[in-house]
Amino acid sequence: MRTSLNIPEEDLAAFDAVWRSEGYDSRSRAVREAIREYTESHERLEATTGTVVALLAFDYEHQRVIEPLHTVQHEFQDVISATSHAHQGEWCLEAVFCRGEARRVRELVYALRDFDAVGRVKLMVLVAPADKS
Repeated sequence: MRTSLNIPEEDLAAFDAVWRSEGYDSRSRAVREAIREYTESHERLEATTGTVVALLAFDYEHQRVIEPLHTVQHEFQDVISATSHAHQGEWCLEAVFCRGEARRVRELVYALRDFDAVGRVKLMVLVAPADKS
């Protein structure tokens, strides 16, 4: 299947440099691998159940998103226990410490990823009660 994408020039250049350095034979092969990794990450997130303790880290363009971002954080205060914020010029870094139902943490991840002005959202599940002895 063929498809086309709109990707910023600097992102495509960085992607090309990475797949070449890893020895892939084509951009298509690297894109297929990236799609698989993205899909697997989503499947792991969807499979997480029960009460979790997690850390969300994300970056965002402050001026474009601060008001709606605060609204989302207030909507999820049932799972957000604390936040930490750092300025990086026009961009900000946020760490969100969560404890609660995996479903709610997952919904928060998806809500944050929905903002165009949010660059990346990374989730690390630190404790799942089933893992404790």
